[in-house]
Amino acid sequence: MHIQLLPNNKIYLYDATIFHISRINLPPGVPCLPFNNPQNQPMQDCWAHTVEYDVETNQVVRPMRITLDPWCSSGGVAPDGTLVSTGGFLEGTRALRFLGHCPDCQWREQRDVFKEDRWYATQCLLPNGEFILVGGRRAFSYEYVPKEGMESNKVHFFPFLYETSDLEENNLYPFVHLSIDGNLFIFSNNRSLLLDPRKNKVVRTYPVLPGGSRNYPASGMSALLPLKLDDAGVPADAEVIVCGGNTPDAFHLAETLKQFLPALQDCGRMVITQKNPKWDVEMMPSRRTMGDLLILPNSQMLFINGAQRGTSAWWDADEPNFTPVIYSPEMPKGTRFKEMAPTQIPRMYHSSSAVLPNGKIWVSGSNTHDGYKDNVKFPTETRVENFSPPYLDPALTAFRPEIVEAASAKILKYRTIFEISFTMAANNEAEPLSKNDIRVVMYLPPFTTHGFSMNQRQLVLPAGTLAAEAGGVYKITPMAPASGEVAPPGYYLLFVVHRGVPSRGMWVQIGA
Repeated sequence: MHIQLLPNNKIYLYDATIFHISRINLPPGVPCLPFNNPQNQPMQDCWAHTVEYDVETNQVVRPMRITLDPWCSSGGVAPDGTLVSTGGFLEGTRALRFLGHCPDCQWREQRDVFKEDRWYATQCLLPNGEFILVGGRRAFSYEYVPKEGMESNKVHFFPFLYETSDLEENNLYPFVHLSIDGNLFIFSNNRSLLLDPRKNKVVRTYPVLPGGSRNYPASGMSALLPLKLDDAGVPADAEVIVCGGNTPDAFHLAETLKQFLPALQDCGRMVITQKNPKWDVEMMPSRRTMGDLLILPNSQMLFINGAQRGTSAWWDADEPNFTPVIYSPEMPKGTRFKEMAPTQIPRMYHSSSAVLPNGKIWVSGSNTHDGYKDNVKFPTETRVENFSPPYLDPALTAFRPEIVEAASAKILKYRTIFEISFTMAANNEAEPLSKNDIRVVMYLPPFTTHGFSMNQRQLVLPAGTLAAEAGGVYKITPMAPASGEVAPPGYYLLFVVHRGVPSRGMWVQIGA
């Protein structure tokens, strides 16, 4: 399952078309997709393989048609809010798709755009608002995503992906993070480097992360830690975290013997902008493969979904990890992890999750099979859950800021001070609100699939001034990020956070 939240507060979900079935029909009047079954008999696929989901009503509001198979594809949101989808399976391996966020927008699809097949590739947003597409199955290269109607004009051979492949690959869906200098941190299997996309040159390599394999199908997790900006809108450093996964041979044993090795339990953190960086390793409370790692509005991080044994792929895992874990990156080592109340629904292969504007986490999916199966150990899961982090405790309601959108800036420019107005029910005149109590954060909602949230980014802005105004309204004047290297252009969710309790997010758009 592939998911992306767009600025219209809709999540767009899509998955494989190759099986020619789903649990939602196409709308009346939408043409079915013809295909031939294994007996070469002509058939009709009248099922929806992509839907629009309203996060306010928690309802599928629009089944939609997609034709170029996006199974195990990649994606991201362009600066104008358009979902850009790349690669996939069969006729979708070199496809490019576009979906706007208007009420009746439909997919616009192009065949044969890329020079190489892009199945299990990673798409990353660049400082200029364009995308790079890295790797894929047996694709030891990268390409730049062209504009609509154009084709890729060059493929860049990338030996690193060949070097980090093994008998089970373990280099798919590489972790790609835009660093604060415009270079790309790329992690594959257990190694990482920094690539300059302007010169197409590797500018540095990093130490090996010991312990095992981290990318698909071992399927660990990774994120860029929240970036804390100074008064000029620039962060001092960039730090990456990589957690979980499995041993290099885990996929082979799961596939051939159905022997499910224990997932890895360690996390490595590294400041990638330091002169001599090293991995600093700590242990999660439980083992995890195929989990999601999301940055919460209060700058904590959430580990959710996945399994404790095995790897990605069909029938290749066991022991679901039911327990979400909150990670506090600013706390001292040894005190950062805290387990939450467990779910009752296994969320393993083909599950995904997303941070919502209201601060909840939207959790969905899990299908460890090549189709829809109900009478098995882990049935195909089509129920959706919302996970509520501790900051949504009703006891904290009075301390939750509420952004006054009509009096707040929604169009931002780099390195420019802007105004945000907010209210809060708890207004203690004996202890006036201080700007040290308030954080303003911007969050770039990611494209999430197969345990990796592409383009996920959180920026903690310098607070500027805080002033109390009439009617219990406060005005804060943060500085916008300095550049596209710090914050690629596009739509972000902005949260006002009071002592760890976030407001509802407001959509803002930043550009030059």
